[in-house]
Amino acid sequence: MKIGLYIPSYCYPQMTYERARHQVGEFARKANDLGFDIWAVDHLLHAQGLYGMPWLEPMTVLTYAAALAPDVKIGTGILVLPLRNPVVLAKAVATLDYLTGGQFILGIGPGWYPEEFKAVGNRIEERGERTDEALAALRLLFAEESATFRGKYYWFEDVTIEPHPPKIPQIWVSGGSRVPDPQYHDVPVLTRSVLNRILTGDVWLSRCSGSHESVKRDWEQIKAALRKQGRPEDSIGFAHTNFTYIVETTDRKKAHEVQRIYFEQVMGTNRTFEHLEKCYLLGSVDDIVGRLRDLQAAGLEYAVLAPASDDLDQLDLIAELIVPAVA
Repeated sequence: MKIGLYIPSYCYPQMTYERARHQVGEFARKANDLGFDIWAVDHLLHAQGLYGMPWLEPMTVLTYAAALAPDVKIGTGILVLPLRNPVVLAKAVATLDYLTGGQFILGIGPGWYPEEFKAVGNRIEERGERTDEALAALRLLFAEESATFRGKYYWFEDVTIEPHPPKIPQIWVSGGSRVPDPQYHDVPVLTRSVLNRILTGDVWLSRCSGSHESVKRDWEQIKAALRKQGRPEDSIGFAHTNFTYIVETTDRKKAHEVQRIYFEQVMGTNRTFEHLEKCYLLGSVDDIVGRLRDLQAAGLEYAVLAPASDDLDQLDLIAELIVPAVA
């Protein structure tokens, strides 16, 4: 299993220029030195209920990070696709593709936070259709020198993206079961529309908002759908995103005491710590490695870990204690 890392692009309450540059710049340099691919989270607004603070804008973050980490891949995990015009996004992706020498991965999802859709003049009820249209439009823009698209939400004629990507960038598609929250629209199952979208991607980028068991269940459903289509099970890769905070101890209780401090900063207190345990990589090093190995046994090939802190020591701990155990 390969491990990538989220940049801790948190907007801390006492944000400063120096802290922002430290979070992105120093993290990117160290991740590059340790051989970790670099990923960024996307939320336009402060997504109350899931996070305790807002995030920096991901495409900007990755552009800055890529200049300081030339040896590793960079990716969005997970870009909220229906908030963006596909022509403008295609231009940005093509530019990053060139600037990184083809090392950019476009990880996308439909989003879930209603206020973000309202802020850009959309409705969350449209998110699935908008996501599918935007995906189709992006692929057309990447594949054709002159692209024309007429959809329900997006229209363009004879559009050429320059510089034109020499190949279609990899697209990793998110979606799947989520621990239910009565405030939001996601459900504890992998729906047919989301499954169909995943089947069009290069990799399934499973989220950490579902339970550990639901991730494995969703993957089995995806493999069954591939077999039904007559496709090999490995024609789509299996990746997973998750938050963690490494505490160098074998004592789960002690680890939780430390992790709770950092997770409440990042996640807020809307959800109970017991809820967080269902979704995220918490506990001792053995607990975290055990969960990753269990997913690895189910077919997981790539994990994106998000340190719940901008402490650079977390990179060393992941490199020393997690990577060798799942390599």
